[in-house]
Amino acid sequence: MKAYEFPVKVMPGGTIQLPAPLSEQIPKNQHVRVIILVNDPENAEERADWNRLTSEQFLAGYSNADEAYDRI
Repeated sequence: MKAYEFPVKVMPGGTIQLPAPLSEQIPKNQHVRVIILVNDPENAEERADWNRLTSEQFLAGYSNADEAYDRI
C-alpha cells in the first residue's frame, strides 16, 4: 500500500480534487482509502495555552539555588 500526502481545499460542494500528477499515477476504477486530517483551531489554541502555562509555571518554580544543577 502506498500513501500520498498533499494539501487540498474542500470545495463548496464538499468535494476534493486530486493534484494532477497524483491523479495520473492512480489506476482508474479502483477503490482507495482516504484519510482526511483537519486542523482543529480550538485544540491548537488550547494546546498553545497549556504550553505557555507550563513554561511559565516551570520558570516560576526556578530559583537561584537551582543554579548548582545547571553546572552538572
